[in-house]
Amino acid sequence: MEKDPEVLYKIGLSFINGIGSINSKKLIAYVGSPEGVFREKKHNLQKIPGIGDFLSDEIVGTEALKSAEKEIEFMIKHGISYFFYTDNNYPRRLKQCEDSPIVIYFKGNCSLDQDKIISIVGTRRATSYGLENCKNLISDLVEMGHKILIVSGLAYGIDVSAHKNALKNSLETVGVLGHGLNLIYPAIHRNVAKEIVNHGGLLTELPSTSALDPGHFVKRNRIIAGLADATIVVESGKKGGSLITAELANSYNRDVFAFPGRINDKLSEGCNHLIKTNQAALIESASDLEYILGWQINNKKKVVQSQIFIELNTEEQKIIDLLKENGKTPIDLIALQTQFPVSKVSSVLLKLEFSGLVVSLPGKIYESVN
Repeated sequence: MEKDPEVLYKIGLSFINGIGSINSKKLIAYVGSPEGVFREKKHNLQKIPGIGDFLSDEIVGTEALKSAEKEIEFMIKHGISYFFYTDNNYPRRLKQCEDSPIVIYFKGNCSLDQDKIISIVGTRRATSYGLENCKNLISDLVEMGHKILIVSGLAYGIDVSAHKNALKNSLETVGVLGHGLNLIYPAIHRNVAKEIVNHGGLLTELPSTSALDPGHFVKRNRIIAGLADATIVVESGKKGGSLITAELANSYNRDVFAFPGRINDKLSEGCNHLIKTNQAALIESASDLEYILGWQINNKKKVVQSQIFIELNTEEQKIIDLLKENGKTPIDLIALQTQFPVSKVSSVLLKLEFSGLVVSLPGKIYESVN
């Protein structure tokens, strides 16, 4: 684990009883640093919106830092690293999500900022149809020449199938856990988890002292959605974690895909509903995914030449200047930095793309051609 004088305070923030990631970020924004949060006077903390008496008492107490000290010992002993949301190494896609964890724990050896990342999710009661679609999707993407990081939740069914097929095809894969790194659930997947650590990693926002709680598995779905350019629902009933993950991915302005199923198939109701309600694009093969994400274009040299004498209006010029300065930029960050509504940014980007001045990348990220 890296030497960081503020590591105790960074980890300590996640142990404050009753505080979530949004309020933790708010605290740092007001106070200036994780250490500053714990050193701030109680009466000043009470003035911060969303904090109040209870949370300010929890912050000035010593229990959170004591718990953090024990967690750091566990991390050092087991070779666990961490990402704090203000640090440069925090996964950039996840950082774009307002409710992303303030700290995540990681045991593995892969980058979480790879060019192509997809999340694959689905029912725990997978059928041969779903398992075959999962297998073919991954193997076909590899055959097409794509190097992709596969993210899933290490659960029964489609999740573990995604991990196994990624490993089989020499792709890195990350399992996002709904518990601490002190255990593996379900235990039957322990051997797969060991392989994942050597060819990707295990990731969680929960410390090793966390109790096994069903609610944690629902909460972790936002990480699965937030880490990736796109979420693919392979097979799902009308209720379940896969649909929650798809909903979260849509809220993060990410691409969502679903494999269709027979209209009378209970384990395809979720996928069919996502497609029918325009919450997911229909895909039947890896070629569909490649086409919609624009990976065909991005695998080749950009041959589109911008028109030299295009006259740009003020809004177009502002977006072009921003992309030239920042490089690859997600649409929500463009809207934030230009102070334009997302709807306006979308229409301007579409026009610029047609003019050959920008290219669209997976995950609704844009880049200037020149």
